[in-house]
Amino acid sequence: MNLHQFRFVQEAARRNLNLTEAAKALHTSQPGVSKAIIELEEELGIDIFARHGKRLKRITEPGQHVLRSIEVILREVNNLKRIGEQFSTQDSGTLSIATTHTQARYVLPEHVARLRTSYPKVSVSLHQGSPDQVARMLIEDVAEIGIATESLANYEELVTLPCYEWQHMLILPADHKLAKLERISLEDVAQEPLITYHPSFTGRTRIDNAFHARKLEPHIVLEAIDSDVIKTYVRLGLGIGIAAEMSVHDVLQDMQSTQQRSDLVVRPAGYLFGQNVTRVAFKRGAYLRDFVYTFAEYLSNRLSRSLIARAMDGHSSDYGI
Repeated sequence: MNLHQFRFVQEAARRNLNLTEAAKALHTSQPGVSKAIIELEEELGIDIFARHGKRLKRITEPGQHVLRSIEVILREVNNLKRIGEQFSTQDSGTLSIATTHTQARYVLPEHVARLRTSYPKVSVSLHQGSPDQVARMLIEDVAEIGIATESLANYEELVTLPCYEWQHMLILPADHKLAKLERISLEDVAQEPLITYHPSFTGRTRIDNAFHARKLEPHIVLEAIDSDVIKTYVRLGLGIGIAAEMSVHDVLQDMQSTQQRSDLVVRPAGYLFGQNVTRVAFKRGAYLRDFVYTFAEYLSNRLSRSLIARAMDGHSSDYGI
């Protein structure tokens, strides 16, 4: 048996038993993947996959045990590579980060720049996706560290820690009637056309839950994953926006400027939708290089190398903010 066989079996499971897709992901041929899996099954004396003709139909019970062992083996192979890089290349290599658009656009730039100053030999690879895609990229070793608000804590394969809290903000045209109110109610918001995030992004769950709890039906006219898009359509008069507070610093600066009148105003909406927690995540059992710990510490003063190491060792499932 060999590592190629293990990777082929693992990828076949990840690709819903589609050997053609597994072969594409591994940059090899479908017959080669099929042959390698059969050879491993013959060596083990069991069927990892049940078949209908040449098609894989399901993972067998012994196959489930094999996949768990393969996961451990390949994880430790990746750890060996990282250990080698840690001690042989002297703080060089690539930090792969999986995150959402909001984090990549508004939160990470200063931390990435700081890391590059501290570790000039380290390059950074940013992978953007939905929170669930961020989780999958960590599980599949595409990235070493993930940052997102939704979903990360739902995966047993990941160790997740709270990073920082934030609230949503209402974005209004400066001449909007709600901009003149001292306190805006949820009922006020529900009566307006709304522009906010796609359901799987940037705390949208809390927005939906707030309306549901009050038995209100929000009139959402546009959903986006990009906060700048939300601001653009508010400016065009399509409705009022609900966006993350880290994405509206430019509007706040315009509001405070004495040089020009801002065309938008923002209002804190934490009292309407609650507080959100952005989390940082790592694959359970992974070996973290020094610059991964350092980058995590840059993200939040609540995170330290010792805290992360304790969590990775399984001594705690979470640490509160």
